[in-house]
Amino acid sequence: MSAPELQPHTTDDLGHFVKGWIRNPLAIGALAPSGKSLAKLMAKDVGPGARVVELGAGTGTVTAALLANGVAPGDLHLVERDPQFVKILKRRFPRCHVVAADALELDRPLDAAAFDFVVSGLPLLCFSPDKRARLLEQGLQLLKPQGRLHQFTYAGRCPIDRDVRAELRVESSLLGIAALNLPPAFVYRFTRRAAASAGRSALK
Repeated sequence: MSAPELQPHTTDDLGHFVKGWIRNPLAIGALAPSGKSLAKLMAKDVGPGARVVELGAGTGTVTAALLANGVAPGDLHLVERDPQFVKILKRRFPRCHVVAADALELDRPLDAAAFDFVVSGLPLLCFSPDKRARLLEQGLQLLKPQGRLHQFTYAGRCPIDRDVRAELRVESSLLGIAALNLPPAFVYRFTRRAAASAGRSALK
């Protein structure tokens, strides 16, 4: 009998999240895991057949939304550096690939140019501009040419500065607003400029 794809949260999971926030609030970025409305928005357009990397998977709220959209567990790689969250992810999603690593070291545990989506739950506005640029650059390296990167933010503006986007030849668009999330969150989509232009041409 195969292992279940999803195990529910336990009462300890939220406790680990809160303890992590107390230890290092800038690394966690929120006092509670993402709400279902934000998770659903982060998983928008990600479906069956897609190979996906989730950065900062936490306790797996966005992971569950990706699986609900039809992403196969074997196509989903969960990157998380917190040891307690890694344990939670391995328990809840035994058929997914859980990668215990820092998102700033993505080139080491994952293959470049192999994924259709990178979905990031990392609190980028808590990071320095240099780290934000590095995370975006490394995330893009994981993507196929037409791949897309989804990033949430609690600020009402794009979390990646315009000059960084221009240097990396990246276009951004607001994917949507999770107004019911606490606090409300904005999700941006990043694509390589050539891929974005090709997509618009195909629609003409």
